[in-house]
Amino acid sequence: MRPSSPLLVAVAVGGAAGAVLRFLLGEVATDGAGFPWTTFAVNVVGCALLAGLNLLPVARRSETWAAAIGPGLLGGFTTLSATSEQGRSLLVAGEPVLAGGYLFGTLAACLVAVTVVGRLAPPLTSEEER
Repeated sequence: MRPSSPLLVAVAVGGAAGAVLRFLLGEVATDGAGFPWTTFAVNVVGCALLAGLNLLPVARRSETWAAAIGPGLLGGFTTLSATSEQGRSLLVAGEPVLAGGYLFGTLAACLVAVTVVGRLAPPLTSEEER
């Protein structure tokens, strides 16, 4: 299936908003040295919200809104690249245990968030499936 122009625009606008929101959170909540709590929280919250996308009636009814909020807003909000870079930085700083805890902790926390919220989100019915 080729995405339509409205879907591409929805993802682009949502992605821009999500990336700006993540950037602003990083500017406001500076972590300093040590565990990158801001990026950790952004990724866990973003994963939980993605898992609960079907809890939003607007996302259940509209493919355009689902694309804008899911891969758009929340895709731009979450960040694997910053997580990877922060893990690398911790390794370079001589903090291999902290780097491992951060990288594996992020993965584990995101999986738990998706599992918990995913159990709350109703499955799509055949009429709602895209």
